[in-house]
Amino acid sequence: MPVHCPLTIRLITDAEFAAIDRVVMGCAFASQNALGRLCDECVYENDVAARLRAEGFTDAQTQTPVTVTHDSFSKVYRLDLVVGQMVYELKVAAGFTPEHDTQAIHYAALLAIDRVKLINFRTPKVMGKLLRAPFARLDRTQVSLVEARWRPLSDRCAGLKQQMQALLADWGAFLETQLYEEGLAHFCGGEGACARRVPIVRAGIKLGTHEVRCHADDIAFVITAMSNATGAYEQHLRRLMGFTNLRGIQWINLNHAEVEFVTLQNSR
Repeated sequence: MPVHCPLTIRLITDAEFAAIDRVVMGCAFASQNALGRLCDECVYENDVAARLRAEGFTDAQTQTPVTVTHDSFSKVYRLDLVVGQMVYELKVAAGFTPEHDTQAIHYAALLAIDRVKLINFRTPKVMGKLLRAPFARLDRTQVSLVEARWRPLSDRCAGLKQQMQALLADWGAFLETQLYEEGLAHFCGGEGACARRVPIVRAGIKLGTHEVRCHADDIAFVITAMSNATGAYEQHLRRLMGFTNLRGIQWINLNHAEVEFVTLQNSR
């Protein structure tokens, strides 16, 4: 299986969630009251789990591995807290960020569950944020490919596109872009061979370097998950590329279940 978790995490009802969450949040508040709000995330994680077990939740688990594989590629994620079939992600941040939401939705997609809750201990008062997801009722492998603007710039471009399609067929859409990037890099010779820093040069002045992932010597690939403002992002990609020695960028954008393959060529 492309996704493996040692725990069987089933869907729970709203009533079951409310009963579990009442105790979890009580333990989270008690943890912050006792320890303050400056501890590392793992401290709260272990303390909340210990408090839950004391409350009778013997199934409270921390750092549960979730392994994603495809052929020779493998990556392990770890769930901060699983209790009563409910997944919680713990944070120590000034506030919740879009990246936190993305991570939670990513886990919901991998596990085919309909909710994940974030808990933040760094704020003056413990904050919780429930994120609901449709993935229990959704076949994430049913994607629509948009290829009208795709052009192969080297003999390796076709392989990149085919590999991305294979990952989508195996893993489905709606996952973090970093996972797809790491998967493609693995099959393009590995991160060491794929990642490189290209010079940024304006008017003959070298301004620094910028890291890109390349599947061919002078062609990079970029993966995004954008549902709007793609036109503005494309303009910035073109600007960046114009100050490099790249011949082109193969841009793959995941807009929910629609995946667009776009070729950008350097006009310098």
